[in-house]
Amino acid sequence: MEADLRELVATVQSPHLRRLLGVIFAEGSPTWTAYRDAPAAKHYHQAYRHGLLEHSVTVAQAVGAAAATFAGIDRDVAVTGALLHDLGKIETYEMTGEEIRMSDAGRLQGEISLGYHFIRRVIEGLDGFPPETEQALLHIVLSHHGSLRHGSPVVPCTREATLVHMIDNLGAKLGSFDRVESDLADGESWSAFDKGIGAGAYFGAGPGSEERAAA
Repeated sequence: MEADLRELVATVQSPHLRRLLGVIFAEGSPTWTAYRDAPAAKHYHQAYRHGLLEHSVTVAQAVGAAAATFAGIDRDVAVTGALLHDLGKIETYEMTGEEIRMSDAGRLQGEISLGYHFIRRVIEGLDGFPPETEQALLHIVLSHHGSLRHGSPVVPCTREATLVHMIDNLGAKLGSFDRVESDLADGESWSAFDKGIGAGAYFGAGPGSEERAAA
């Protein structure tokens, strides 16, 4: 996953965004170590060590592929936003062994606020960072939950923010399927209602069912 992240960063053509990513993901830095090890959630999806890295890389890979299909998308902004949209989670969650707890900062400020202010502080230390690029990137971070009722202070108002939100939501949903399937009793095809999915999940006959049974 780390190699996949480094490959994605190398595809970013904007020198300003690539420099920002280079600072945040500098090997051996406290930020990179925290990002690499953090969970993506407390319960619903990728709620385990390295979950944030897994979730962010898969979302960024899908965003990069979609940006090549749909017109009018700034791929550099979208991919950078996908890699950084959940950065606040490095300060939101604490792990003791495999137990995940919310930090005081996570409870009092929330992961979106923490991520927004973290990225702004880094950008302020980079000479010549374009204000319009900063605004486009921070809008992705602020709007990636998609709606006010889901915790975003603003809704997605750009192509890039809309794309990251939709792929982020998809990644979280599919991550919930992985979690539910791992807890399914032997021989069961249906799970109980799951809040992360919004329904009971079905794992019956279909593509991949034989592989799942063998596993």
